[in-house]
Amino acid sequence: MSSTARRAGLAVVAAALALTGAVYGATRPASADVAAQLTAPQLVADMGAGWNLGNQLEASNNGIPSETAWGNPVITQALINRVKASGFRTIRIPVSYLGNIGSGPDYTITAAWLNRIEEVVKYAYDQGLYVVINMHGDGYKSVGGSWLICDAADQTTIRAKYQKVWQQVATRFASYNDHLILESMNEEFDGQYGNPTQPCYSNINAYNQIFVDTVRRTGGVNASRWLLVPGWNTNIDYTVGNYGFALPTDQYRSSSIPSGEQRLMISVHYYDPWDFTGQEDGNITQWGPNATNPAKTSTWGQADYLDGQLKKVRDTFVARGYPVLVGEYGSIDKTAADSTNNRYRADYARTLVSTAKKYGAATAYWDNGYNGAYGFGLFNRSTATVTQQGIIDAIITAAGGTTPPTTTPPTTTPPTTTPPTTTPPANPTGTCRVTSAVSAWNTGLTNSVTITHTGSTAVNGWTLTFTLATGQSITGGWSATYSPATGTVTATNASYNGTLAPGGSTTIGYQANHTGNAAAPTGFKLNGATCS
Repeated sequence: MSSTARRAGLAVVAAALALTGAVYGATRPASADVAAQLTAPQLVADMGAGWNLGNQLEASNNGIPSETAWGNPVITQALINRVKASGFRTIRIPVSYLGNIGSGPDYTITAAWLNRIEEVVKYAYDQGLYVVINMHGDGYKSVGGSWLICDAADQTTIRAKYQKVWQQVATRFASYNDHLILESMNEEFDGQYGNPTQPCYSNINAYNQIFVDTVRRTGGVNASRWLLVPGWNTNIDYTVGNYGFALPTDQYRSSSIPSGEQRLMISVHYYDPWDFTGQEDGNITQWGPNATNPAKTSTWGQADYLDGQLKKVRDTFVARGYPVLVGEYGSIDKTAADSTNNRYRADYARTLVSTAKKYGAATAYWDNGYNGAYGFGLFNRSTATVTQQGIIDAIITAAGGTTPPTTTPPTTTPPTTTPPTTTPPANPTGTCRVTSAVSAWNTGLTNSVTITHTGSTAVNGWTLTFTLATGQSITGGWSATYSPATGTVTATNASYNGTLAPGGSTTIGYQANHTGNAAAPTGFKLNGATCS
C-alpha cells in the first residue's frame, strides 16, 4: 500500500479507483540444502496466515526512514510474539531505504539502518515465522527522496542504485534459511491509474530481472531461496493479462534445484471493492452474502468477483508452478458509521483467505497500526495486545489454523520441544470426519483435505489412507507425506500437526495430475478408523 501517510501519520493513502473499478493496492541454522526446501504448494501451505508490519520500516520523514515517523511506536519483540501467538505464521515487513542510501557508485546503505532491519527480521525469524522483506517507499512519487521511478529519465542510474541496494541486502541475509523471502518492490507503477504505460512496464520488468540476478549471485541460500516479484502496481488484471508483465528468468539459481520446480513467487494485492475496503466515509460498510442493507453494500466486487480474480492468478501462475502471495488485503474500520461493520470486515477477510487457499495462494493482511476510524489495525502496537479478535479468528481459521487462547505470549524465545515420533497405533483411536475440496484445471488438480478427529481420546501421530480416482497421480503435497503417488495413498502427519485433540482438526493437501477424471478421493481412514 502507498507509503504516504495521514490520519496522525498512520492511515495510508491508497490508490484511487481504476476506470474498471479495480484497485490493488531459536535462530535457524542456515543451510543450502535445496532438497530440504519446500515445493510451491508446500510453501504456500506452510506460510499459513500472514500479517503486514505496515507503516513502520517503510515510514519516513523528509526522505529519511524512521519506524516512528508515522506515529507508530518502536517495534518490539513482544508485538511479534503476540502476532505469532494469535496464529499468524508469516510476517511481511515493508522497508524503505531512501535517504539511508549513500552516493554512487557504491550506494552504501547506512549501517545502523541495515542493522535495524535485520534486528526486526530476527524478531520474527527467530520465532520460526516466515518473513518477507521488500523495497517499499522508494518507488512512490509522493514520498520525499523516492528514486525508483519507472518513468524517470535516467534509468541507468536508477538501475545501478537498485542493483547495489539489493546486493547489500541480499548479502546481509545470505545465510538465512528459506523462511526468509525477498520481495523486489511494492506497488510500482507510473502513478496514473488505468492501463499500464510503456516503457514504464518494461522498466518494472527490468527491475525484477536485476533483483533476481543480483540476489542469486550473492550465493549461499540466496541461490535457491524463494524470491517474490510483482507486476504493475500488484494489480491482478495487469499482471495476469496481456499488458506487458514478463516473468524474470532465473538463470543464476542453484543447479541443485530440480529442473521442474520454480523458485519465483508472484506478488499481487487485493482491495476490491475500494468503496468498502478503503474509501474513508461511512457510505459502504457491508460486504458479502450476509449483508443486510443493499444501500450499504457495494454494487460490485462481491464474493463471485473475488473468486474470479484469484482463479485468474491460479490459472496463469500457480498452475505453472509459481506460487502467489496476496501480499496485501484488508478493509478499514467504519464502525463509527455502522456498528455491524466489523462483522463484514471479518467476512471479507475470511472469504479472501479461503479463496486464495483454494487457488494455491498465500495471504498477508495489511495492518497499518492504526485502530481508530478508518484504520486497518488488528493489534495495539504499544501494548502488544489484540484489538480485532473477530477478524483475526476469521483469517486464521480460513487459512486452516486454529486461534490460541488469548494469553500473554513470552517475550523470549520459547524452548523447543520434539514432536512425537512414535508410530501411529494400529488400532483406531476414535472416529473421524473428512472434507475434501478439489479444484481442477486442464490435466491438473489441487485437493485440500480437512481431517476432524471426532473421538474422545487424543491422537498422537496419525496416518490418513484414501484411494485416488483412476488416472490421478500426486505430484506434490503439503502438511503431510504421501506414498505411493497413485492408487491407495497413505498420508502421514508432519512434525507440527501430529496431535489431534478430540474435536481438533488439521488441513493437508496435494496437487495431482489427472487424465480427465478429477473426482475426489474415497475411502478415508484415520489410523484405520473409517471416516465419514
